[in-house]
Amino acid sequence: MTGPRRLAEMSWPDIAELVTAGESLCVLPVGATEQHGRHLPIGTDTFLVEAFCDEASERTGVPLLPPLAVSSSHAHTTNWPGTYSLRPRQVIDVVTELARWVRASGFEKLLIVNAHGGNPAPLTVAVDEIRCAGGLEVGLQHWFRLTPAVEAAVEADGRDWHANAAETSLMLHLRPDLVQRDQIRDDPDRTEGLVFSYTVARTSVDGLTGAPSLASAEEGERLFEEVVDALAASFVAGRRERPPQLPQASHEGFDPVQERTPR
Repeated sequence: MTGPRRLAEMSWPDIAELVTAGESLCVLPVGATEQHGRHLPIGTDTFLVEAFCDEASERTGVPLLPPLAVSSSHAHTTNWPGTYSLRPRQVIDVVTELARWVRASGFEKLLIVNAHGGNPAPLTVAVDEIRCAGGLEVGLQHWFRLTPAVEAAVEADGRDWHANAAETSLMLHLRPDLVQRDQIRDDPDRTEGLVFSYTVARTSVDGLTGAPSLASAEEGERLFEEVVDALAASFVAGRRERPPQLPQASHEGFDPVQERTPR
């Protein structure tokens, strides 16, 4: 196979043949469409997750669903134009509904790959609802947490990062034509030590957090390879993974009323 295996580019007989041949896993990339400061495009998160998943798919042959390009970005507010968002509950509903159709297509496993910092909470709930419904194995990976080294690189200029050195480096490597270098402005992380959570409009001047002035295409290439290596390994491991095998438990003679501990 040459290139990524995108389900959107296949016919239904092609997908049926893929499943019949033994493919159990498919991947849902989740990005976002939101302001990324003055220097990066609003599609940054989606561009990144597509690039990561395309390369990992090319290496492994794991099929990809079309990316979810609008997700949970309410925290960016309407302070700047260019953010388009679903409510967290809508993200949960969209992903759980997609999972039902993934199972109907014959796949047994769904791996969600997330690229947006506002999505871990709703996507975690979606995973919980899918796994409890049964019929489909489901997992969730955030590219920025794939390994300790990746996480350290991403958070080097702030834990509450956005359009920072890491994202800007990746875009300089992948889509330098979309980076407006003359508009780069650094803006420090102001959230350390805070008790409460605030919107981006309360913590950022221009909608970014971090030091994008430190970005480089070379660092972007290095980080891209590190992310894809880890992601491809996750694809392979997920494809092979089987649920834990537990010893057979016996509940014979168990009376939940008698066994209840008195208060």
